[in-house]
Amino acid sequence: MAHFLIVEARFYDHLNDMLIEGAKAAIKKAGHSCEVLTVPGALEIPAAIAMASDTQRFDGYVAIGVIIRGETYHFEVVSNESARAIMALTLDGMPIGNGILTVENEAQALTRAKMSEKDKGGDAARAAIMMLEISERLAG
Repeated sequence: MAHFLIVEARFYDHLNDMLIEGAKAAIKKAGHSCEVLTVPGALEIPAAIAMASDTQRFDGYVAIGVIIRGETYHFEVVSNESARAIMALTLDGMPIGNGILTVENEAQALTRAKMSEKDKGGDAARAAIMMLEISERLAG
């Protein structure tokens, strides 16, 4: 059994709750365990994953958050930099599923967050599980 850390940027509570529900369900269905760590925003998710990795308590990670486009350039900075930093960690071999939604509005986020619709939280957890399995298979 693997142990996963779900790192969530707790900004839109109701949307995050749905994403986390999907992620937890997927991890449990696969026979694994998890815990949740909350950070202030999406930019802090990669740093928290890197810190958690140093503890060697976790086998994989799921990034959860919602970034909704606003009126300023901040959306692009947060979206691009959080994705870039998560990708850098995955290239270092960390099994991470990226469930950070980058959307135009709350309606798009709701569709993607609900387990009964797109279940992007569950998708992110399944991606992390698959990447862990690939890592283990390649390690021999």
